[in-house]
Amino acid sequence: MATSQAQHLNGSAPKTASAPLQAKKDFLKVFDQLRGEILDDPLLAGQPDYAHGWLAKMLNYNVPGGKLNRGMAVADVLSALRGDKECTREEKLSADILGWCIELLQAFFLVADDVMDQSVTRRGQPCWFRLPEVGLIATNDSIVLEGCIYRILQRHFRSSPSYGQILELFHETTFQTSHGQMLDLTTTPPGKVDLARYTVPTYMRIVTFKTAYYSFYLPVACGLIIGGKSDDKDLDVAKEICLQMGQYFQIQDDYLDAYAPPEVLGKVGTDIQDSKCSWLIVQALQRANAGQRSIIEDNYGKDNADNIGKIKEVYRQLRLDEVFQKYESESYHSLTSLIQKQNQLPEDVFMLLLNKIYKRSK
Repeated sequence: MATSQAQHLNGSAPKTASAPLQAKKDFLKVFDQLRGEILDDPLLAGQPDYAHGWLAKMLNYNVPGGKLNRGMAVADVLSALRGDKECTREEKLSADILGWCIELLQAFFLVADDVMDQSVTRRGQPCWFRLPEVGLIATNDSIVLEGCIYRILQRHFRSSPSYGQILELFHETTFQTSHGQMLDLTTTPPGKVDLARYTVPTYMRIVTFKTAYYSFYLPVACGLIIGGKSDDKDLDVAKEICLQMGQYFQIQDDYLDAYAPPEVLGKVGTDIQDSKCSWLIVQALQRANAGQRSIIEDNYGKDNADNIGKIKEVYRQLRLDEVFQKYESESYHSLTSLIQKQNQLPEDVFMLLLNKIYKRSK
């Protein structure tokens, strides 16, 4: 990537990478430029104004509104690799572009997932498909979001020696995540609750493939690739740590779905009424007595406040809040130990990510 292009996208002012707010502003500026490139793509020449406007609205609504931790993690990993040596503008730009490709992948997954789950809110606003003018057009919009990833990668990395490795990484991650989603959906098919399917091995496979690969391994692997640490040993160490971190993250997410207030979480938790194979229900089934299991059988997967309340009462009786707090503490210590024992990569490659999610509230 040419230095002049890097300066065009990131500007000429020096960056204050240590300031989170400034780093986020800089990251969002790159989105503005990439969105412009998508809207001006020669492939879309001749599109009528209403279609062009739809694409702009769809991108703005679904891509930049989250916490952006996945996307910004690529630059964090690169900075950790460089240590005291400052990243060049070109390196930082490459990291941010890959970061936005990850955020586009996230948006692609979420738009489709919300339709499948019939979710109500996402990131503090109605799910995209819930807008009256959108509906099931959202299914095609999710495909468009994925397509944008590969237009951006082609434009900015086609001449890079790492282009093939990056493409393979994104394609493999999409396949892994869709496998996790398939297992999630077939474990809990609509209108049917089979509690025998809610096992720890099934749950752990769902969260590993549905969340851990794209949320943790993908951004770390992207940072390692552009940082020149992309051999099998580096990536194997990263995968082991990132998958365990992703499992912890999804278990947090399941806990917050039932325990965090919607105004804090940014969405209405629906795991109970959606009969999800969540960490909480798996833990409850392992601990429930005959009476509590009967309550679960009668009420889990029903979209009614009374039914949901009865399930949450069983969670309360089983003290799953305390079970989670114990799990969270043990997971943090296990991860820090794993990170410290390896000597293949700088600890900050992983600790920066871990410290962002430890004891999060949303």
